[in-house]
Amino acid sequence: MPCYAFDGLVPVVMPGAFVHPDAVLIGDVVIGPEAYIGPCASLRGDFGRIEIGEGANVQDNCTVHSFPGRTVIVGEHGHVGHGAVLHGCVVGRNALIGMNAVIMDNVEIGEDAMIGAMAFVKAGTEVPAGALWAGSPARQIRLLREEEKRWKVEGTAMYRELGQRCIRTLHPVAPLAAEEPDRQRLPGGYLPKAEIGPDKG
Repeated sequence: MPCYAFDGLVPVVMPGAFVHPDAVLIGDVVIGPEAYIGPCASLRGDFGRIEIGEGANVQDNCTVHSFPGRTVIVGEHGHVGHGAVLHGCVVGRNALIGMNAVIMDNVEIGEDAMIGAMAFVKAGTEVPAGALWAGSPARQIRLLREEEKRWKVEGTAMYRELGQRCIRTLHPVAPLAAEEPDRQRLPGGYLPKAEIGPDKG
């Protein structure tokens, strides 16, 4: 993976974590055990520190950065969807950030909270534990139901397992010119659908 020291600080990737070879880590970045960092994610610890907790995931094309002296934290089992931007914020334990959401400076996302896809969370916002926020600017829609919390936990567990599968099986290859006869399919795994939205509560 592209991994760069900056001002004498070398990124840390703890045992059991998976960082995709096309992700970029710079400077004061600490990736916890069994975390998953997806392809083309950029974690720039060149102004402030970045901490990704145990079992958390930061998916493909995410950007994580900060301003000087501020630490970005994604807590244990945090879940950051494709293309999200985190800047100078704290994502609580077991919280979920939806795809392409933008979380600004000094935001605190509470434990077990969810931020909807494409949401914009303004600087200084405090999102309560267990709440669903969505929109641009984001606002609280309601509190999450227990089934939605379970759905989130199951989805994050799938990313923990994905990281371990990547460690075991991911490697560069040349593409095939044609599909093999009887090409196998990836093992199925069923993730129950949770209906999340303002009209579902």
